[in-house]
Amino acid sequence: MRAVAFTAFGAAPEVTELPVPEPAPGEVLVQVRASSVNGFDLGVLGGFLKGVYEYEFPVVIGKDFAGVVAAVGEGVNEVTVGDGVFGVVMRPTLGQGGFAEYVAVPQGYGIARLPEGLDHARAGVLGLAGTAALNALDAVAPEAGETVLISGATGGVGALAIQLAVSRGATVIATARPGAETEFVTGLGAAHAVDHADLAAGVRAVAPGGVHAALHLAGDGAAVADLLANGGRFASTVHFTPEDAGERDLKATTVMADPDPATLALLAAEVVQGRLRVPVAKVYPLEEAQRAIADFTGGTLGKLAVSI
Repeated sequence: MRAVAFTAFGAAPEVTELPVPEPAPGEVLVQVRASSVNGFDLGVLGGFLKGVYEYEFPVVIGKDFAGVVAAVGEGVNEVTVGDGVFGVVMRPTLGQGGFAEYVAVPQGYGIARLPEGLDHARAGVLGLAGTAALNALDAVAPEAGETVLISGATGGVGALAIQLAVSRGATVIATARPGAETEFVTGLGAAHAVDHADLAAGVRAVAPGGVHAALHLAGDGAAVADLLANGGRFASTVHFTPEDAGERDLKATTVMADPDPATLALLAAEVVQGRLRVPVAKVYPLEEAQRAIADFTGGTLGKLAVSI
């Protein structure tokens, strides 16, 4: 099978031929149709996850997947061959990934059925970013009428978090530069866009007493936390915790995306019912996955998809 993999720490990923994996007991073999680039992939490539995960070289890039069940291992009873599925590769080691024609994944975690009305391209970018956005928003639990600051709003997680927050009746302040970024976040429902370069002044102009909640997806975590009102809620997907959380009675949560089947099914339903738009900025063929990674590193509006 074709796959985008790297063979050692420091090596560049490249398209190569690898054997098709065999599904172990309890695993599902998925013929992958689409995936996407995530920040997690940069951590894998940079070797930053040494000590957290075991690397089994060659390591295939890609956390997301959408495709069709090609085979099932012993004991699998939740899906059958031919079913459409999508999700997040949640294997205990780094080796198999979504930037490949096939990937074997556990049947009970990180996978859900692909509902009618959700195509592979959108499903292939939804799993990790959508789960992170929903988990972060649940951590701060905004109520209708409350103000939520989203730092890192123009990326895939932020773009989905804006919509999920607005659907709960929150007023969203999104970080975005003037021009295309501002048009992007306001088009997704953000009530206000503030430039990173003048974050404090921009937010204070809208919420002089501070915001009720903040999602820290990127940027200076301390600067974001400073804009919370005392007693506010803070969630970070990059594992930042405000030093003065106790003094200011802040509820601070570090978020690790948890793609359980129920969460994935909920996200898919929101998309199918038209309440959640999946912002795919560009689709790359598998042969151009390296360019997709480079473009992601340079910054993008929404998600970059990879078609297999």
